[in-house]
Amino acid sequence: MSGHIIVCGDDPLGMRIVEELNTTGTRVVTLQAPEGLAAAGVTDAQAVICADDDDELNLEIALLARQANPNVRVVARLANGVLREAMAQNNGPGAILDVADLAATSVVEACLARTTHTISVAGIDFVVSGADAPHDGTLREIYGDLAPAAVIHGENSETPGEVVACPGRDYRIREGDWTAMIGTADELVEQGIRVPRPLSHRKVRRPPVRRFIDAVRLIRDDINPMFYRALAASFSLWIGSTVLLRFAYQHPPGMTWIDALYFTTETIATVGYGDFSFMHQPMWLRIWGIGLMFAGVTTTAILVAFVADVLLSRRFAHSAGRRKVRHLRNHVIVVGLGSFGIRVVSDLMAAGYDVAVIERDDDNRYLNTADRLDVPVIFGDATLRQTLESARIDEARAVAVLTRDDIVNIETAIVLKEMLGPRTLPEVHRPDVPIVLRVYDRTLGAAVAQRFGFENVHSTVELAAPWFIGAALGLQVLGTFSVGHRSFMVGGMYVAPGSELDGMRMFDMSTQTRVIAITRADEALRLHPRRDSRLSAGDTAYLVGPYRELLATLRKGQGAQQPDVADPATTG
Repeated sequence: MSGHIIVCGDDPLGMRIVEELNTTGTRVVTLQAPEGLAAAGVTDAQAVICADDDDELNLEIALLARQANPNVRVVARLANGVLREAMAQNNGPGAILDVADLAATSVVEACLARTTHTISVAGIDFVVSGADAPHDGTLREIYGDLAPAAVIHGENSETPGEVVACPGRDYRIREGDWTAMIGTADELVEQGIRVPRPLSHRKVRRPPVRRFIDAVRLIRDDINPMFYRALAASFSLWIGSTVLLRFAYQHPPGMTWIDALYFTTETIATVGYGDFSFMHQPMWLRIWGIGLMFAGVTTTAILVAFVADVLLSRRFAHSAGRRKVRHLRNHVIVVGLGSFGIRVVSDLMAAGYDVAVIERDDDNRYLNTADRLDVPVIFGDATLRQTLESARIDEARAVAVLTRDDIVNIETAIVLKEMLGPRTLPEVHRPDVPIVLRVYDRTLGAAVAQRFGFENVHSTVELAAPWFIGAALGLQVLGTFSVGHRSFMVGGMYVAPGSELDGMRMFDMSTQTRVIAITRADEALRLHPRRDSRLSAGDTAYLVGPYRELLATLRKGQGAQQPDVADPATTG
């Protein structure tokens, strides 16, 4: 047996990779332990995919596979950044990938309600932009030479909600149909499509007045309400004693207002410098002095206790994140601080957005990273309304539910939708707040989205699987994105001499794929080639489409001498 692919991993990602490879007709051998590499035929294998969720197992198999067969493509999943960077150096054929890196961008864009996705192709940034069709017409009439990636029929269509992948430019659409078009930023602007600016990498500072008001509110909220009563009692004692001593102290020359205020203050503060004596004062005034001393000690002790309580409670609140989150507005709430969650948090913080995290495990390994990013972490169960309220859900701009448990994610999203609805909190009714939901199982995700009306259900498995499969097949995967719960991929394909694609015209290719650019070593980049253009040996064509169809098309370009098309961002 030769030319097969060995796959290690029994989690949803590994099973999905095996499923997709079987669909393409590739021979697959599954592996559960490093000891089975020889029996799996590693010396004759086309590739080894280490897709388990255990970094240690993936690392061991990747190293042993490379040692046994220096020419095999080794595609390994490593969440540990240090290990990933070390393995990527001089890795040879294949790639070292992290699921969080591959899928985080889609979640961040959904949180920020961005309908654009930028993918670098042959040194040029292409933008996938989604927008509603302004009027009836063909895609060519409305968007010119822009490449259509997908169309979702709107309410004016006979089949609302239907997704059409990579339709031709002469495809007719109705006003309100949602269209995903691909082109450079300049091409999109020429067609009247607004391209948002790239995400800022500067943290937006709040105005000084707002910071001062927030600081005052924090102090007010942290102080025990009884503190104000104690303060009022102490102030009353202070003023009353000053007035009394001013008029009642009889020792010549008596007390001025300043003397009375000074003596009252030093007595309440229990410092007692001995400036004044009650020895020759009336009995009642001496008794008052005794009472003033006891009252001063008592009120001072109470005030000190309250101040200590404030300081301790603020320190505790800082560690729990509840105090730090109180000043946040227009922030993003991330539920779940796993490897995927912390990557989304890092990307949002790098783009200048405030983030609050809800995490159940107070021994989470990524807490130090969150602390370094100065991100408040609230410990609690995100399925409880109290926990979500403590994260200032009423002021949030988006919520990303990213725990590793599908059921917990779905339950949390349902609670969020109820809280943001008009029936539960009418004053907080905010149906426009994006709820981004991570569901591993894409079938379950699609069913949940349809049943409960969630618009942003993302499967990290769906987004990451094409990268692993493409790298194993020697293909260049440049990016993935979702349209209407369908996954699309942008990939580069080398046309080998004598392959099926050598000499093929554009309109003879799959109807669900679209070529957006072609490069040759001796020619300039050709954008949006016409339907009558032909591919020839030596071309590198860049295509977009649903990734199953795209992988099938890409494999048609393979020949016996096809070189690996490596992505420097993910290979060694």
